Amino acid sequence: MNCELCQAHEATVHLTQVIDGSIKKLHLCEACAQKNGFDMQGPISITDILLGMGGKREEAAAPTSERSCPRCHMRRSDFKKSGRFGCSACYEAFAEDLPSLLRAMHRNDRHIGKVPAIAARRVQFIKELSDLQQALDQAIAEEKYEKAAKIRDRITACRASMEQG
Repeated sequence: MNCELCQAHEATVHLTQVIDGSIKKLHLCEACAQKNGFDMQGPISITDILLGMGGKREEAAAPTSERSCPRCHMRRSDFKKSGRFGCSACYEAFAEDLPSLLRAMHRNDRHIGKVPAIAARRVQFIKELSDLQQALDQAIAEEKYEKAAKIRDRITACRASMEQG
């Protein structure tokens, strides 16, 4: 199979991307892959793939103004390579980047997987309280005070049943 870009060389780099259930395949020769920013010699971390980088080189390396953790000095690019933060302060240092990073890695920024049976009921109450609080805030913002009062009563009842059980 020939390279899809130059049509002259044998395709040795095969990329597959799935977007909204649609599969797109790209077959390139090594030269065209390198011209398009794919590092064929360097290691490709699974985090890079999950974050959508697919082995592409970062533009002109990390700029000197790249944000870093004040405690451990980890940079965002270091996190992308390892997939782990260096310390607990990293969560605060990269707080605004976390939702997009988590969505890219896990397709969501909330845990929706399994929960231990012992904690399942408590997690359900916490989620319900969070949803009710958002609904209450929205009702207040829209000045729908009767609706807000009903939601407030549901929050009170939910908290009472959580304390009982």
